[in-house]
Amino acid sequence: INANAFNANDHRIAVLVNDQLITSYDIVQRIKLNAIILGFDITAENNNQILNTVMDELIYENLKNQKISEYNITVNEEEYLEQELLFYQNNSFNKEDLIKLFELNDIKYSEFKNYLIIGISWQKLISGMYYRLTSTSEIEIEEIVMKNPNISKEEARLMIVQKQLDLKSNKMIRDLFNEAT
Repeated sequence: INANAFNANDHRIAVLVNDQLITSYDIVQRIKLNAIILGFDITAENNNQILNTVMDELIYENLKNQKISEYNITVNEEEYLEQELLFYQNNSFNKEDLIKLFELNDIKYSEFKNYLIIGISWQKLISGMYYRLTSTSEIEIEEIVMKNPNISKEEARLMIVQKQLDLKSNKMIRDLFNEAT
């Protein structure tokens, strides 16, 4: 599949994941969204790589969404606004400029909002399932603090916990992918 072969308004089924559709329109929207928020250009040389990456991302996101629904994970407006603010603080965008960029590229802001909500929901699910199983040792914490003295012990502990949660998340996604139809 070539990303250039997709018409922006084409809604053909591209992938079916556990009876959930991912259309060519979804793929084009995500390619454009990623190009803007991650700051890369789509060229003839990287077209297929971007397409494959986006398709994998949408498949994983679809699997995550199914698990999120299974556990009835929800995100309230305050959680969403906090995550949105963090996005703008950590990136070189402000909301108004990003909205304008989206409008120029025919991307719905709701695509971006959904992208953030799925991220928050997945983090809540993984934390709820595995946080109590994480552990840190003083040796691990001291090692991180020694390598970077600007990091407090609490920040180092949180980094270790997040790394463990990320490993659990990746394993769950691989398992869901392997079980998917």
